[in-house]
Amino acid sequence: MAPQFVKPYVKTNKNGVAEAIFEAVSRPNMRFAPVKTVEQQAILSVHRARQGFVKARTAQGNQIRGLMSEFGIVIPKGTDAIAKRVPDILENAKNGLPGTMRQLLERLTDNLHKMDIQVNELELQIKHWHQENEASPRLEAVPGIGPITASAIVASVGNAREFRNGHQMAAWMGLVPRQHSSGGKQILLGISKRGDTYMRTLLIHGARAVIRFAENKAEADSWLRNLMGS
Repeated sequence: MAPQFVKPYVKTNKNGVAEAIFEAVSRPNMRFAPVKTVEQQAILSVHRARQGFVKARTAQGNQIRGLMSEFGIVIPKGTDAIAKRVPDILENAKNGLPGTMRQLLERLTDNLHKMDIQVNELELQIKHWHQENEASPRLEAVPGIGPITASAIVASVGNAREFRNGHQMAAWMGLVPRQHSSGGKQILLGISKRGDTYMRTLLIHGARAVIRFAENKAEADSWLRNLMGS
């Protein structure tokens, strides 16, 4: 059960928490957090570890670009650009880079390469789990959803039958608009961003990929092209 569902029933600061939980559980319309199996929790841990390496890799790449800019050397964004430019920078004796900085740059790029290997290995582990799972390949058939997103949904949602409809599941992920309605006037704001940030990010990136495809290659009478044109 999410903590925000218990908070309205808390009467005092600390002493009333247990009573508030008991009161919230007894509500007939209360929504509860999905129960995960040990296998689902394990693959979610792999997802979290991979995401941690991705963030650390991005931070390391930004640090390398920032340090190089102090010496007037500009490197484009992306780890691939760093891997291509750094060997030329180290071999160029005319760029004015001191020996201490060359050693540091070599150390940082080596660490970046190691993190890249970790990301790829964990991604292969996730894809292997995805292929062995029964429900995950069925989700992959949905446009915009790949092995990473499909396995994350299967592991995070648990038993999807706990949701009465797709809108309820979207609300649990934080993908529905926030409402600020009063006096019969309905005002819809941006998405609520409640729930799992990691899974919501994967779904949004997948939806953007589908939209880019629809803009250029989808049939003119497809439902998405009609929706984008309305």
